[in-house]
Amino acid sequence: MKRCERHIRPWIFFIILIAGFSNKTAAQNIIAYYSGNAKQIRKYPAIKCNEIIFSFCHLYGNRLRVDNSGDTLTIQALVELKKKNPRLKILLSLGGWGGCKDCSEVFSSDSGRLEFSASVLSLTEYFHTDGIDIDWEFPALAAYPEHPFKVEDKVNFTSLVQALRNSLGKSKEISVICAGESPFLEGSLDLPDIVPFVDRINLMTYDLIGSKTPFTGHHTSLYSTSWQVASADHAVRYLDSLKIPHQKIAIGSAFYAREYIVLENRNHGLHQYAVFKKFVTMKELRKNYTDARGYITYWDPEAKASYKYNETRKIYLTYDDDRSVAAKVKYVKEKGLNGIFFWELRLDKPKGGLADIIFTEMKK
Repeated sequence: MKRCERHIRPWIFFIILIAGFSNKTAAQNIIAYYSGNAKQIRKYPAIKCNEIIFSFCHLYGNRLRVDNSGDTLTIQALVELKKKNPRLKILLSLGGWGGCKDCSEVFSSDSGRLEFSASVLSLTEYFHTDGIDIDWEFPALAAYPEHPFKVEDKVNFTSLVQALRNSLGKSKEISVICAGESPFLEGSLDLPDIVPFVDRINLMTYDLIGSKTPFTGHHTSLYSTSWQVASADHAVRYLDSLKIPHQKIAIGSAFYAREYIVLENRNHGLHQYAVFKKFVTMKELRKNYTDARGYITYWDPEAKASYKYNETRKIYLTYDDDRSVAAKVKYVKEKGLNGIFFWELRLDKPKGGLADIIFTEMKK
């Protein structure tokens, strides 16, 4: 026995070494959410994505439903892109913010989960898509106003993804959205229990400060700071504590800014009392919120996050730009994560935007 062990050990070491090397050098995914129409998608660099998630489908009774004929045409247009990009996968997504009013009730029973899973398989076969993304925001905790929720949502969600896997088999993908900030990060999903059934956990590492946050900060920061805990790295480290495999984790990027009115002119508007004003798309940010118009661009080296501040108007904007998404891609590659996703493709310019930066940085 000892003689055999002597011969086996070097090979075991070699296999472990190769496995570790493969994990670090495996290609990461670029995943785009898309809520536009069939014509708009032609303008965008879909050829550079590994996956596009159509957003959104909704529940009709216990079944997944495509809302209208326009959405049907859009899904068909997305699937058509696979002819030019054979590696591209198209997923349908359920829910979105405000789009899961009946989820708690429907997914609370075996019959509801089974009927839903059967309908997902039916739509997947009809459209020739590649799986389902569950964007329920958020099980078990109060989130969207007046949407029902209950503590049991957490375990029912696990039963849901298990039913979906049984229905779709191993060849189709299942991804799920997980909030990137507390208390939803820790309280909505039983992450270790769902891992065996899902291909990817999309960590929503944006909206880390929101419309009710009474101060400015970074809504999509890569790292935590001395004054803001919420960040992509913080969320990944939490999943690390649960032993979630990195190859099943993707982090998110935002193709929009959050605009705040700052109460006092200090520190270029960063970490100051403020009132949320509105969302600003990257298209609009690039066009109207320029340095020439008084919106000066700043960089937080600790958070690896960009922001703008107009001192005259006391307007602060937090967002992702070329520099911050490049840092996120580098992080994804260094950590051996599954990839990076973003909300959403049509919010930035079709060429030379953040999607192109992500693609370029991923190739390095």
